[in-house]
Amino acid sequence: MFRVHNPVRRWLASLVAAGVVAVGLVAVEPSPQVAQAAACTGTSGVTVVVDYGSLGGGVQVACALGDPATGLAALQGAGFTVTGTQRWGLAFVCRINGQPTAATEPCVNTPPVSAYWSYWHASGSGAAWTYSTSGATSYNPAPGTVEGWSFGSGAAPSITAP
Repeated sequence: MFRVHNPVRRWLASLVAAGVVAVGLVAVEPSPQVAQAAACTGTSGVTVVVDYGSLGGGVQVACALGDPATGLAALQGAGFTVTGTQRWGLAFVCRINGQPTAATEPCVNTPPVSAYWSYWHASGSGAAWTYSTSGATSYNPAPGTVEGWSFGSGAAPSITAP
């Protein structure tokens, strides 16, 4: 019969205990703030508007609570799923919530100028839309502002910033 020396047993026991502690730490990590399916109130977060245009689906408004670090984080934090291109990854948003479909746009390179997600900003409720000169991965929206995404040939979202 094989006997494990006491120091080896202690080492194994401490390794198992460390694993249990690490699992416990993961379990108590605070979860990300949950999105709201409406515009944010005041500076509670960044409001996100997604206008599906010719894709159907109308306009959706949601709130990314807190202070998302990027426009992409605001879009995802508001509960939208995002697909980038194979060539550029999430640096170029190709699909939002599965639109356009893979049959319409394979998302290999950038989509055509007549059918892409344009990115917009508004300083707050009722403010005019401004076309973004930065990509969504490098723009840092401030709480209380509005981010807009519009599918088509570069037109602003069809609603006033909520």
